[in-house]
Amino acid sequence: MKRILFWGDSITDARRSREEEDWLGSGYVALLAAQIGLEHPGEYEFLNRGISGDRVVDLYARIKSDCINLRPDYLSILIGVNDVLYEAAYSNGVSAEKFEKVLRIMLKEIQEELPTTKIILMEPFVFLGSSTAQNWGFISKEVPKRAEAVRRIAQDIKIPCIRLQEIFEQNFENAPQTYYVRDGVHPTIVGHGLVAREWKRIFDRIPDEQPKDQNSSFPCSTNMK
Repeated sequence: MKRILFWGDSITDARRSREEEDWLGSGYVALLAAQIGLEHPGEYEFLNRGISGDRVVDLYARIKSDCINLRPDYLSILIGVNDVLYEAAYSNGVSAEKFEKVLRIMLKEIQEELPTTKIILMEPFVFLGSSTAQNWGFISKEVPKRAEAVRRIAQDIKIPCIRLQEIFEQNFENAPQTYYVRDGVHPTIVGHGLVAREWKRIFDRIPDEQPKDQNSSFPCSTNMK
């Protein structure tokens, strides 16, 4: 059975259980487990190691216990918004430069320890809402810097990334922002469905075996239509 590990902050956490591995929360992870599990019965195991409030340095602090020791076949990472929100609220965030440095180091270690693990990155996103209004000027400038760092890293090490900011914005043409993101940070169930849909599109394109052409790469995905 192949193992899919989801790693990140509260968007991934989505109130998951710490005691019951099969309670994956109420977000995109659970939606993906349901869909992939139905399409491929018994072929995949799903683990959620998202923790609300996590920054990239928190992931790196637990790289051994929450990633390497679990030896996933697939690893999905969504991180970055708290690196900005914590700076705005508590002066305890992670600068854009340090964010990129730590994420690069973390991914390098993972690829060295788990060379066959297939990694999917998702860019952080943010919108004006109840959780971001107070420091919106700072937040709106800084979160895109972390998204750009994720994009650069994905391109450099030739792994897929998902540009969630643009994906959400495309869908705001169909319904109001709050239909998809309830407070500027956390998706509604429909928003989680949007993340799951795009993630699965990338997942379905990843070959079971490593491609012979080691220079092959995935583009950052933005097209939801």
